[in-house]
Amino acid sequence: MRVGIPRETTQGERRVALVPESVGKLGAAGFELVVETGAGDAASFPDSAYTEAGATLGDAWETDGVVKVRKPSADERERLRTGQLLIGFLEPLSDTAGVEALATRSVTAFALESVPRITRAQSMDALSSQATVGGYRAALLAAEHLPRFFPMLMTAAGTVPPAKVLVIGAGVAGLQAIATARRLGAVTTGFDVRPVVREQIESLGANWLDLGVTGGETEGGYARELTPEEMQAQQQALEGRIADFDAVITTAAVPGRPAPKIIPASAVEAMRPGSVIVDLAAETGGNCELTEPGEIVERSGVTLVGPTNLASTMPYHASTLYSRNVQALLLHLAPEGELTLDWSDEITSGACVAGKKEGAAA
Repeated sequence: MRVGIPRETTQGERRVALVPESVGKLGAAGFELVVETGAGDAASFPDSAYTEAGATLGDAWETDGVVKVRKPSADERERLRTGQLLIGFLEPLSDTAGVEALATRSVTAFALESVPRITRAQSMDALSSQATVGGYRAALLAAEHLPRFFPMLMTAAGTVPPAKVLVIGAGVAGLQAIATARRLGAVTTGFDVRPVVREQIESLGANWLDLGVTGGETEGGYARELTPEEMQAQQQALEGRIADFDAVITTAAVPGRPAPKIIPASAVEAMRPGSVIVDLAAETGGNCELTEPGEIVERSGVTLVGPTNLASTMPYHASTLYSRNVQALLLHLAPEGELTLDWSDEITSGACVAGKKEGAAA
């Protein structure tokens, strides 16, 4: 099976779908890899690294399958052929028109967002791998914009107390943000509406913030969306506690839906001047009422950072982790380099968002 790795065309996207490490392993498994010239440059993977790993440089679209990071543009969709395989972040819940266009072209498309969250598929969980990068970067952004030290320092001029950091949401990104803030020396506290994650937060050496608002988990392990009454109670409780913290990192998200508004403007006004909010949910509207996606703004003396596509700001390791996810999925779909789609398999049928699923369970 010939697999193409095109250069990403989405503005600001610096990741690449497969890195030379995976190219070498897939080549040994029977795949032929074709890389578009310059596909890995932005992630610090030069063409020479790909050719040394066994890939050839050429037209990545004239292949049996194409692997991408971001969904294909309209122009890229025109280059896809009937029966061609496509793997990437295809946004099936928010871009139904794009998925329908792929289906119209009879492309067999697999969305990494749709990979079932089961034990067998952990190596293919690109949402988690990229959230790890985002959580790490979020803590660094908080430290960068906070006008004070994160750790406690004992100097000849006196002792500097540590910063207090609150992380809202204890998914993969939140837990990584907690761990990174702790490593930087901050006194860290975590909050999540799922009480089951309290042990995970405390295992990282962080404190647990009890706001008296709890919810359950969905089947995929995400937090259940709160009712309007629960959300209001959460906002009121948070408003009374948020002034205790120097930096707040928010990570709450609901798949396919706008981010829940957790921090109202009144809570921002209650924070001390110089405080920082890093809103990891900015790409889907933000957890803070005052967040401006893609911007860094100041409101009532508080700096609000609204990063989008945060994983792309660390393209080397973000690409490496993503590449391993894609590699695992390719090996699952095409054992020994030959495409064999078993529609009775939970991973194959669950991740496929376009393409004929003959024999698939109803």
